[in-house]
Amino acid sequence: MPRSSVVSALAALFLVAPLAPALAQPAAPPRAPEAVGFGGAVASVDPDASRIGVDVLRRGGNAVDAAVAVAAALGVTDPFSAGVGGGGFLVRYDARTGRVSTLDGRETAPAAADEGLFVEDGAAIPFAEAVTSGLSVGVPGAPLTWQRALDLWGTHSLDRALRPAEELARRGFTVDAEFHRQVVDNADRFADLTSTAALFLPAPAVGSTFRNPDLADTYRELREHGASALHRGAIGRDVVRAVTEPPVDPAATRTVRPGRLSAADLRDYRVPEREPTRTRYRGLDVFGAAPPSAGGTTVGEALNVLETTRLSAETPVQYLHRYLEASRLAFADRDRWVGDPGFADVPTRALLSQEFADSRACLISPTAALTSPVAPGDPRDPRPCATAGAGAATPHEGTDTTHLTVADKWGDVVSYTLSIEQEGGSGIVVPGRGFLLNNELTDFSFTPVAPGVPDPNLPGPGKRPRSSMAPTIVLHHGEFVLALGSPGGSTIITTVLQVLTRRLDRGQGLLDAIAAPRASQRNTATTRAEEAFLATGEARALHALGHRFTATGEIGAVTAVERLPDGRWRAAAEPVRRGGGAARVVHPR
Repeated sequence: MPRSSVVSALAALFLVAPLAPALAQPAAPPRAPEAVGFGGAVASVDPDASRIGVDVLRRGGNAVDAAVAVAAALGVTDPFSAGVGGGGFLVRYDARTGRVSTLDGRETAPAAADEGLFVEDGAAIPFAEAVTSGLSVGVPGAPLTWQRALDLWGTHSLDRALRPAEELARRGFTVDAEFHRQVVDNADRFADLTSTAALFLPAPAVGSTFRNPDLADTYRELREHGASALHRGAIGRDVVRAVTEPPVDPAATRTVRPGRLSAADLRDYRVPEREPTRTRYRGLDVFGAAPPSAGGTTVGEALNVLETTRLSAETPVQYLHRYLEASRLAFADRDRWVGDPGFADVPTRALLSQEFADSRACLISPTAALTSPVAPGDPRDPRPCATAGAGAATPHEGTDTTHLTVADKWGDVVSYTLSIEQEGGSGIVVPGRGFLLNNELTDFSFTPVAPGVPDPNLPGPGKRPRSSMAPTIVLHHGEFVLALGSPGGSTIITTVLQVLTRRLDRGQGLLDAIAAPRASQRNTATTRAEEAFLATGEARALHALGHRFTATGEIGAVTAVERLPDGRWRAAAEPVRRGGGAARVVHPR
């Protein structure tokens, strides 16, 4: 279809400097939740990172070059959510071919891990103890993801892409309230690890300059030697030592268990290119990350369930009711069927079939909410309203991930979710290296979720834990429409689903869809909801339908980019959550 025809078809839907010298006193870039213009766009949670991304685009880099530079910068300014010690899923759209590709940079369990990784004396280790431990650390995937993305689709070398982040770490950045809060909230466990306390404690004051020369040196080593510095070199040796001999303060009272990571685990790590998930919704193609991420299948199944209803014509209460019910059903199926496809037979195609979604949608009543945990269906044998096995609640997942969205002047787009899992990850800073290690292995089920029912997400040697990351790209006949993603553990899926349906079905502007109050139903007895959501009349009406809510803090932190009918880009981020995001375009207009 010609571009003019695509623009016409979408018009009704979509109505929108060089770095300072090293060691100079940094000036905090402005935060802005929305930017519109030409030449490319960047949306992230951090203004320094977004500034770096736009600078890469302005100097002729493409979306992949900028995405890697932004990701590395977030490792400096948002180190409690992402960085060298973590991993993630990257989804890329190629404007020339119309093709969507993905990279799986998820962390892997050590070869010495087994189903009893988090079991002692016949019982699961308490979650909090598992988090702050070497046991929770998987092989980091971020540096190799960056290198592989650049090798496949970039125009910059890893050397060039990491230079801005190295300089940012060396000269420092201005501490904001969110950075300060995250240190304060983790101060007790950070204090028990000598390298972590040395880097982050006492909590740096808001407005002060935070420098991380060890991380700057780590980036320099990655620039000079590539990701092999982690997987076969000195950085990797330091990571293995930190995991197997955690730098615990002698005065610490908590137990910090050592992990089982080895140099061989690092050497054997790979970043595979996987086929994205694909769902047809309202005439649009919605692409996401495939298993071991559950994001693409669960968002896709929920959209398929909602396809049976004209959400645009529903009342606000019925819209929210059906969104919550579709989420409930999709999570029941996610927890039963999705895991690492290298170890489990994941029925991805069947989970995303409209026939299966129809067999689940018939369970939804307009007058009464379902009671969780709802039992899963069988995607291989979909029968109307049939279930297969016992229902089980969704296991806990850490919420402190980050997401970035980038578009370039050629029309290429990257949607990239990256994480170290919990806020502060495992709590272990690799001594002398300046970055925190992940606790992603706690995304495994510690024990089977439903006794007697196969669980595809138990630990195993070399296995990747199931993720909820949902970097998403939406196309119309091969032309880009929208890209988005969010942090938030298992609430990532519901956050992406809620923003998509508000934008695509309810006709809200992108920024309004992002800012709207959120609720997250994940096949649990009560639905977690922000206070702003609970204060609405819709929440009271939903209660009358049988929905039960539990108040929670912020849910998610979306960044997104969309293409306007006149060819401009709109970048959008949170106006308030996590202190507000940072949206920028190369040429504002």
